[in-house]
Amino acid sequence: MKADVTTLDAGSAGSVELPDAVFGLDPRKDILQRMVTYQLAKRQQGTHKTKGRSEVTGTTKKFVNQKGSGGARHGNRKVPQFRGGGKAFGPVVRSHAIDLPKKVRALALKHALSSKVKEDNLIILDDAKMAAPKTAQLRALFGKLGLKSALVIGGSELDANFELAARNIPLVDVLPAQGINVYDILRRDKLVLTKAALESLEARFK
Repeated sequence: MKADVTTLDAGSAGSVELPDAVFGLDPRKDILQRMVTYQLAKRQQGTHKTKGRSEVTGTTKKFVNQKGSGGARHGNRKVPQFRGGGKAFGPVVRSHAIDLPKKVRALALKHALSSKVKEDNLIILDDAKMAAPKTAQLRALFGKLGLKSALVIGGSELDANFELAARNIPLVDVLPAQGINVYDILRRDKLVLTKAALESLEARFK
């Protein structure tokens, strides 16, 4: 399929051919949902931790007679039912990551790209470069393109001025080609791919 290429100031820059195997699929919500769950679970730190009864500082001396006290029978004060005791079955440091086959992850990225094409929310940009890191100037250029919520994918190396100018614009993310991912594609309304990013994607899925 063909797609028009635009410049940063909303001018025409010809057209490119988009491979149907990457941009022409019928998006499946179940695959996208699995991938988003995979990404969000993997990025959790998992550093939550409470102390168990074996980790709490305290004596193990029996502090009350086994019989005759009129109360329950206790051995030491580190048990969970006492204040200052260890937590029973508390959270421990662990990884929240789940398994997802590599082929499914690759397919999910194709479905995410295809979903933007189907919704007419894909913009092919000739290049993402600026002469100076001016946020106001870039915001005006985005206004011409109708971008309010967008993910911009550049080449393998981003233009420093463009990256700095876009940093303070709300709802706009800028990533290099190798950083493209399903979650960031879906969380923004528009997907903006430079020609360099498009070439990188084609090489990746070849």
